[in-house]
Amino acid sequence: MSPADFFGGLYISFWIPTAVLTAALVIKLPSIVKLWKDPLLRAVGGLLLLACSVFLFAVPSVIAWTNRVVGVPNIAAPWVYSLITAYCAACLLLIVAWRNGPADRSPTTRRAMRWVVSVYAAVIVVLWVLFALADVPRERLRDLDTYYATTPFMREEILLYLAAHTAACLITCHLIRSWVRTRGLDLWLRGGLKALGIGYALNLVYDASKLTALVARWTGHDLDWLSTHVAPPVVAVAAIFIAVGFILPHGGQYLHERWRVRVSHWRLRPLYLLTRSVGGSGVPFALRATAELRLTRRETFIRDALLQLARHFDDELHRRAYAGALALGHGPGRARALAAAVTIQDALAARKASPSPGPPAVSLTSGPLIFPDLTAGAGRTAYPEFTVSSDLTDLLQDIDAVSRALRRPTEIEEVRTLATDRTGATGSAGPVDPVGPADPASAAESSVSAHE
Repeated sequence: MSPADFFGGLYISFWIPTAVLTAALVIKLPSIVKLWKDPLLRAVGGLLLLACSVFLFAVPSVIAWTNRVVGVPNIAAPWVYSLITAYCAACLLLIVAWRNGPADRSPTTRRAMRWVVSVYAAVIVVLWVLFALADVPRERLRDLDTYYATTPFMREEILLYLAAHTAACLITCHLIRSWVRTRGLDLWLRGGLKALGIGYALNLVYDASKLTALVARWTGHDLDWLSTHVAPPVVAVAAIFIAVGFILPHGGQYLHERWRVRVSHWRLRPLYLLTRSVGGSGVPFALRATAELRLTRRETFIRDALLQLARHFDDELHRRAYAGALALGHGPGRARALAAAVTIQDALAARKASPSPGPPAVSLTSGPLIFPDLTAGAGRTAYPEFTVSSDLTDLLQDIDAVSRALRRPTEIEEVRTLATDRTGATGSAGPVDPVGPADPASAAESSVSAHE
């Protein structure tokens, strides 16, 4: 047996698209079961199931098995043609519902769906009637379309299913083409639509190959190879593109979210390692924890550690570090992250120098914290006001930017050097020596102070 005969006997052009379509169905199945009331998801599930059935029952070995079980020669032909016709109807119904949205129950949409169902149901009925009238006693597993191309009634049946398939592909290609040009589509949805468009365009190549072989038979020529050797691989590739078109919007978005969560978790690692020394231990490892849960736990741990460091934050150092970062040419967002990194490192050093616990941070808002319902009475002093800087609120919201800034220790040291030079050799927040207007760091600090 030659390599061509060996791989031809495996019917790869049938089993590969079957496997890809089955994978697409398996990927979609959890969403279909979970959101069963969604008509679009049900339509996608039905379409993928029909597509798998078409390729499964079109395998020559399965065709022989079907004929043998039923006991009627070539009974698999109208069955496969019926599956193809039902698949075409499912494609049109899905595209109409998908294009207009599940909430669109306008008379035009309902009329279009009824028209599709009635026309293609009638086509399936006619297919079986024509097969009952045709005389096809000799079993053909791979070349039935061309072998019986001139047989009465069977000829009309073959032409009918090809016409129904071509019409469905043309309409679907037109709808997809008009839809993919719509503005505001999600990147993954647009990619899925393009893949679907390629798949249905290749289906038209399949129809053209089949029809060309049939016309050649009618005119006394032999182009059976178009139907037997060209059409099956073409439709197999088309099925792969169609499966990708349905997988991409869902699978692409899913993978994008997973990637975003893992990247966010990785970006927080420098700040997590820095703040882990506050409590002496890190986030407990959970083997079955999802990526989202691990990210949430890391964010919560970092924010809790920063709240414990709040009493050690030097607001003056933070302001001068921010002005210094601006003077070094960093943008406002990057300057805030670098200033926060300097402040956190300084707070950690201060905490190690004086580890005795102080009053806890009780507010994340700026200004004094007042208890309005608790006032001073006779013989009792008023409750104290806790003044908490608004810088802490910004810091807790920008932990991702701060963590990324920690990956640049050289820039942090440059900002720290400039900030400590302004606060004096001891690092205390005392008066600052006047600096001429030509100094860009002074100008940036002055503008920040005026803004504050």
